[in-house]
Amino acid sequence: MNEIIKTILTRKSTRSYKEDQMLDSDLELLIDAAIHAPTGGNSQSWNFTVIQNKEKLLELNSLVKESFANLIVDENTYRSKRTGKISSQQETYSFYYNAPTLIIVSNAREYSNAMADCSAAIENILLAAKSLGLASCWINQLTWFCDEEKMRKTLTDYGIPENYIVCGAVALGYSASNDDKLVPRKKADVNIIR
Repeated sequence: MNEIIKTILTRKSTRSYKEDQMLDSDLELLIDAAIHAPTGGNSQSWNFTVIQNKEKLLELNSLVKESFANLIVDENTYRSKRTGKISSQQETYSFYYNAPTLIIVSNAREYSNAMADCSAAIENILLAAKSLGLASCWINQLTWFCDEEKMRKTLTDYGIPENYIVCGAVALGYSASNDDKLVPRKKADVNIIR
């Protein structure tokens, strides 16, 4: 099996991180991998915001907790939003799992391929992280709440353009877990037309 396929098949989401920060050279490689993802019409209009400042991460966490507190859910609400609302009530809640690095990926609100382009970039970050021995997890809370007034102001203060929406984020660091067991994948419906 070649290394690329092996990396894809062994990548997993990590939700427990050591405090140790990654090397700057590894961060540069992750961003380089992200900008080599495909984009619609080669637009390359994404924005990458790297947060390694603990106080800024805690500020975002507080805003996410506030957003969850104000979120009205019912049985039709996306399951992760329902469970997130419950989890966010715990004092120890951290939407980014206390990872030392969070990369926020955003794109122009009016650009119709924003989510697809950013998703491809995020996947490149996840795979590059695995290949560098780093742990990672795709984070959606900032996507859900980026248009809330306090959150939007903070994201703008962090350098995300006012007309950009958060399409996703990635928690990154070194795993604090010894569990390297992979989650089994469901069988997919595959239709081959020849």
